[in-house]
Amino acid sequence: MKTKHTKVEIILPLLTILFDGLSIFFAYIASYYIRFFSSFQNIFPVTEGIPELSSYIYFYFSTVPIWIVVFQINKLYRLNRNVFIFDEFVPIVKCVTISIIVSIGILFFFRGYSYSRLVFVLIWITSIVLITFSRYIMLKLEKTLYNKKIATKDVALVGSNEIAQQIFERFKKNTYVGFNVVGYFTKDGRKCFKDDMTLLGDYTAIPEFIKSRGLQKLILCFNKEENEDLYNIFKLCEGINIELMMYPQFMDLVTSKLKIEHYDGIPFMKLKSVPMNVWNRIVKRVFDIVFSLLFLIITFPLFLIIAIIIKLTSEGPVFYVQERVGMDGKKFMIYKFRSMIVDAEKNGPAFATPDDDRYTKIGKFIRKYSIDELPQFINVLKGDMSVVGPRPEREYFINQMKDSIVRYLERHRVKCGITGWAQVNGYRGSSTSMQTRIDYDIYYIENWSLAFDIKIILKTLKEAFFSKSAM
Repeated sequence: MKTKHTKVEIILPLLTILFDGLSIFFAYIASYYIRFFSSFQNIFPVTEGIPELSSYIYFYFSTVPIWIVVFQINKLYRLNRNVFIFDEFVPIVKCVTISIIVSIGILFFFRGYSYSRLVFVLIWITSIVLITFSRYIMLKLEKTLYNKKIATKDVALVGSNEIAQQIFERFKKNTYVGFNVVGYFTKDGRKCFKDDMTLLGDYTAIPEFIKSRGLQKLILCFNKEENEDLYNIFKLCEGINIELMMYPQFMDLVTSKLKIEHYDGIPFMKLKSVPMNVWNRIVKRVFDIVFSLLFLIITFPLFLIIAIIIKLTSEGPVFYVQERVGMDGKKFMIYKFRSMIVDAEKNGPAFATPDDDRYTKIGKFIRKYSIDELPQFINVLKGDMSVVGPRPEREYFINQMKDSIVRYLERHRVKCGITGWAQVNGYRGSSTSMQTRIDYDIYYIENWSLAFDIKIILKTLKEAFFSKSAM
């Protein structure tokens, strides 16, 4: 294992622990002063005198180890964490809540001193804010190190299919992931990719290469018919310290988390389940209504400006109305700001391309930044769509793809959305793999949570300004 990588694996977690400790300390101090020396007193008057700050500092040092242990148990001190801060926000809230509850429980051992419950409420809020901010700094630091090729992990691909090529190109572009793909192995040792990918040999060369190069991960990219090779790889790597990761293409029909359920003592493996129960659907619908209503109110001036510009720069209506297919195959009319000339599809339905000559003068601009999608919040209010979900498609294209794309129709198990998990991961527009987009949609459907929706919305804000392709 590389010495520099080992040092970073030690230093970065220690820095994170230090930052967490300082964040919690300042949360205690800030909460104390907010409670007792700010206008907060006008809302909740102090009736029993102001306690000494030292008592809260002593309590901090008594309980901060508990916070660190809780964070460690929830695996928040590992490297190669998710690169988007919201991925850690929900676990941070969870860990802070647990730590506060345990800390309050410890107060039973300090019966000789009375602590303000409001201070602990403020500590809960301020510590979440400060820890999230410090984690953002640490994530940026870790990404910066990886972008500079410092402490990256050497990995190799095993397989010769298209997935291996896509993974290589993805990791080569997104260096912040921390993986340095040194090459690939194929079953027969034949070169099958472009020259920028290095052929390392056949499968039998894997053990010696791991030992000589200090390889840290193997990423297995097998087709369904190559599953028998999985056992051979495990056998070749027996007794060698190496991480094996597999792209789950062989699970085309089973992408959800496998669960075992017992009925009358008989075990059954659940291969497919309903995406959301009744309460989850209610929660999602309430969130959609509140979010879209607020969004439409806030952006109403923008709607007027865009409508005027569209009317002044091209002939035709402001809005473009088109039939789409939604949940359970039900059809509805979707609303968009018109970005193309009237009769753009007079020769038949066709996907838009970046250099499409059917765009109006501002059509390309509003599609690039997904401005044309804004009227779909009206569809959300009506209940035709959700804020987050698989993108809706026309029946014409559905009939073309439902037989050639694996599990294509699974996307109709939930309401379609304005943005989705595939889109925020860069799979949008006609130039990306439709099968990959469907795989991402299915992952979202089978792993839905309100926190997941919020994460996608936040990532969409970033994607809308930096993506080069239209949604």
